[in-house]
Amino acid sequence: MTKLPQTTSRDAVVLLSGGLDSMVAAGLAREAGYRIHALTIDYNQRHRCELDAAARIAGHLGVVRHVVLPLDLRQFGGSALTDDIPVPKDGVGPGIPVTYVPARNLVFLSLTLAWAETLGAQDIVIGVNALDYSGYPDCRPEFIAGFQHLATLATKAGDEGTAIRIHAPLQHMGKDAIAAEAARLGLDAGMSWSCYDPQPDGRACGVCDSCRLRRDGFARAGLVDPTEYAA
Repeated sequence: MTKLPQTTSRDAVVLLSGGLDSMVAAGLAREAGYRIHALTIDYNQRHRCELDAAARIAGHLGVVRHVVLPLDLRQFGGSALTDDIPVPKDGVGPGIPVTYVPARNLVFLSLTLAWAETLGAQDIVIGVNALDYSGYPDCRPEFIAGFQHLATLATKAGDEGTAIRIHAPLQHMGKDAIAAEAARLGLDAGMSWSCYDPQPDGRACGVCDSCRLRRDGFARAGLVDPTEYAA
């Protein structure tokens, strides 16, 4: 885990999706002493349950402000999360899956950067991780490093020598370590939502890539996953 710098007086904008990873990243920011401003993007995603999860997490963490920003990516489509494409249920395979939303984290981090600069915040926290995920290119360390360079070039803050730092504290953690970190932080994992294909009865499907990775992570960590699964 990449530790966040300790502080007692700094603001940070946390990209809060409502998933387990973003919840733990936000918890780490709180533990490090940051005043948290949480940004959630309502991109008209299939798994809109995560918006409610983000609100629960933001309330629990006592964030300064929680902004839910509408951005209808269904207008573009191109992903099982934003289009009429079935969510895969056959396990995590090679290549980039159809649940990849084109350039999602690039777009979301750009919005996060804009808010951070407006606030005068010098820190952004995002919960991406590269080890246990589905091979999304916008979760890789190279992407985070590239965006850090872009954030310096593209902002007034960067031009004036106060570049906004992008922190990805979970970048090299497996899902089991992330689940264990949630427990250490005293965060109820039941507040978070991971499933890409919520069932009509409100349960997680249990067989999409995200459900499989979450279930396996909790099992490897020796922890109980409080999610109610349909399968």
